[in-house]
Amino acid sequence: MNIILVTGANVRARTLTVGWQHAVAGASMLVVALAALALLVNVVANRWSADGGPSWLHPPDLADAGDAARHTDDRVQGHLNAMAMRLGELQAQLARLDGLGQRLARSAGLKPQDLQGLEPGTIPGRGGAVATTLPIRDYSVTEFAGILEMLKGQLDGRAEQFGVLETALDRNFARRQFMPSQKPVADGWYSSNFGYRIDPFTGQNTFHEGIDFPAETGTPIVAAAGGRVVAAGLHAQYGRMVEIDHGNGLVTRYAHASQLNVRQGDVVVRGQRVATVGSTGRSTGPHLHFEVRLNGVPQNPARFLQASG
Repeated sequence: MNIILVTGANVRARTLTVGWQHAVAGASMLVVALAALALLVNVVANRWSADGGPSWLHPPDLADAGDAARHTDDRVQGHLNAMAMRLGELQAQLARLDGLGQRLARSAGLKPQDLQGLEPGTIPGRGGAVATTLPIRDYSVTEFAGILEMLKGQLDGRAEQFGVLETALDRNFARRQFMPSQKPVADGWYSSNFGYRIDPFTGQNTFHEGIDFPAETGTPIVAAAGGRVVAAGLHAQYGRMVEIDHGNGLVTRYAHASQLNVRQGDVVVRGQRVATVGSTGRSTGPHLHFEVRLNGVPQNPARFLQASG
């Protein structure tokens, strides 16, 4: 192949002869150049991909996104199910508190209507087979929030009820501490009751203003309730005697003692030793003569002692 080149102002022509060897060499160089360019583009693309590269090199993988969303949903639902189980435990504890409240109310002497909303019940066991007639479904977040709010209201109500119950129990406890209901002599029995009887000294029908507990000399005598000692000394008929004021007009008297363990003005608590059994004063033998007076009027001590049971 002959190529004629024309250059310069003199219009000189040159002739270039290109043989097949030149064509092959040129084609080879072109192929090598194209291969080098392709390799360079591939290297640059791989490096950008490793570094994150532009977003157009990484089209979104919809399958992976769906899997991630399902995984998140499963994890959230698992937390909700665990919380629902905890909620069931709280409801069981609430039922237990209801049963406890009923027992405490009875102990405090309260009527059911005194604690509005305190439903009768026991501590229930829980169980049963998996439901087969209705489909099983998970709680939604909205439903779960509603259940928690309802449970909170129930617990607040129980707290108020137990507050009322606690106050009643405190009052009942205080009343019992100052109510002469504890036996002044342990394992004592009555040898003479309250009321009319044949007087052991005169044989006449006279009114006995207390009850007698026969016991060995030296047997401890304890206060039937807490109070303040208003008298402790020797009496012409009662012998060695202790008198305790329990407030609200209630007074107890412990007579015919062999020894006194308290003095006038002492403050004593329920069950505290105040004297020992003897046979001083108008007595036929060792025993305790025990009286209860309300505003100075003799009361049957057995009514107060029976209240302790």
